[in-house]
Amino acid sequence: MTIQWFPGHMAKARRQVTEKIKLIDIVFELVDARIPMSSRNPMIDEIVSSKPRIVLLNKADKADDSITKQWIEYFKEQDIPAIAIDAQSGTGLKQITALSKVLLKEKFDKMAAKGIKPRAIRALIIGIPNVGKSTLINRLAKRNITKTGDRPGVTTAQQWVKVGNELELLDTPGILWPKFEDQLVGQKLATTGAIKDTILNLQEVTVFALNFLKEHYPKRLLERYNLNEIPEEIVPLFDEIGKKRGCMVSGGYIDYDKTSELILREIRTDKLGKLSFETPADFQDK
Repeated sequence: MTIQWFPGHMAKARRQVTEKIKLIDIVFELVDARIPMSSRNPMIDEIVSSKPRIVLLNKADKADDSITKQWIEYFKEQDIPAIAIDAQSGTGLKQITALSKVLLKEKFDKMAAKGIKPRAIRALIIGIPNVGKSTLINRLAKRNITKTGDRPGVTTAQQWVKVGNELELLDTPGILWPKFEDQLVGQKLATTGAIKDTILNLQEVTVFALNFLKEHYPKRLLERYNLNEIPEEIVPLFDEIGKKRGCMVSGGYIDYDKTSELILREIRTDKLGKLSFETPADFQDK
C-alpha cells in the first residue's frame, strides 16, 4: 500500500508560509512525540532554515517517557532546543515563552539599542495535520480561537493570534509533503492518526502496528487482549483479538475490518499505554 495525502490547501499553505517567514522571529515546530522524526516535514527545513526554532514534542502524555528523553537529547545535539508538552492538558507550555525569550534576547537587545519600541514575539506554529496546533494555540491564548478536531485537516487557513502581550502566533494548516520517500513513515503517520482513515487500507496499517507491538511492546499486547501467548503469524493474532472482542460476522468468521478499527482506536486512545514508534537510534545510520 502506498500512502499519500496532499490536498490542495496544503500546497497553498506552503506558499503562504514562505511569504510570511520574513515577519517571523521564531518557529515553533510541533511534532508528535510518538514519532518525532516521521512527523517532521522535511520541507520545513528549507522554508525556515534561517530562523531560531523550538521543537515541541506534543502528545508527550501518549509517548514512552524514556524514549521522549532520548529525543530531547537528540535534538539538543542538533542545536535545536526541544520541549516535551501536552497541549491538551497544558503540561510544559510555560517553558515555551521563557525559552523563546532566551533564544531571541540578542535580537531584541539590538532592537532596543536602536530605539525600536518593544513588541510581542512573533512566532510561527507549523506542523503536519492532527499534531495539535489548534489545541496548542487555544491553550496558550486561554480561549477557543481556532477550531480543533481529532481528525487531520481541520485548520485550512492562516491566522494571527495574540497571546497576552508577549506572543503573537501565526497558525497554519497542517502541511504534509507530496511524496513519502519511505513508506514506513506513512505507516507510522497512519497508525497515529495523522492521515485520514477514509483513504487508508486499515487492515494493512493494523498489520504494521501489530508487528511493531509484537517486537517492542509484547507485554502490552498480552495484557490488553488477555492472550496466553502471541502467535508468530499475524493472521492468528488478528483472529485471537477478534474473538476476544467479539468482532465476528455470521458463520463464526472474524470481521477483520472491525478488528482493525478496534486495534487502531485503542492504540490512539492509549488503551495499550504510552507508546513510541521510533527512537533516535533508528535514524543514526540514515
